[in-house]
Amino acid sequence: MALKPLDATSVKPLEGGPSFSFGNRLLRAAWNVSWALLASWTPPQMRFWRRFLLKLFGAHLGESCDVRGSARVWYPPHLYLADRALLAERVTCYNMAPIRLERAALVSQGAHLCAGSHDIASADFQLTASPITIGAGAWVAAEAFVGPGVVVGEGAVLGARSVAFRSLEPWTVYSGNPAKPLKPRVIRSA
Repeated sequence: MALKPLDATSVKPLEGGPSFSFGNRLLRAAWNVSWALLASWTPPQMRFWRRFLLKLFGAHLGESCDVRGSARVWYPPHLYLADRALLAERVTCYNMAPIRLERAALVSQGAHLCAGSHDIASADFQLTASPITIGAGAWVAAEAFVGPGVVVGEGAVLGARSVAFRSLEPWTVYSGNPAKPLKPRVIRSA
């Protein structure tokens, strides 16, 4: 189910008009109520139940992936989690455009994935959306921010409280605001 923001010149969101269709807003309202009542309080071990609810609302989920109860997913049909991917506690997944976590990607506590923004040159402040991809084995650490259109490369690490508005190279450790490369990520053999 494709999601596209409404044209701001006709709906005037700065004057209280909607940014999305009535059907979309209705689906998101039903989703938010369902998650709050049926999943937000669940312990980590109940991932099967949370996965069931997410799939019921259109999320695309691989094997053994998880979204913790305190995480917030804005629009389930735009969520793609591969096998063993995880959205940890208090993650905000603001997925106006698709957000994809590849195999074993990890988004840690309190991180924010934001696939939407506004056209600041638009007199009507038009809403824009661009997809986010978190590569296989990549780690977005606690309270980090990933902006619209960013690709976090395979195996990359975005350090705690770092901010990424540009794509991150594979197997590289980043930190800071804006995120800067620190060093290559090398996995030790056992």
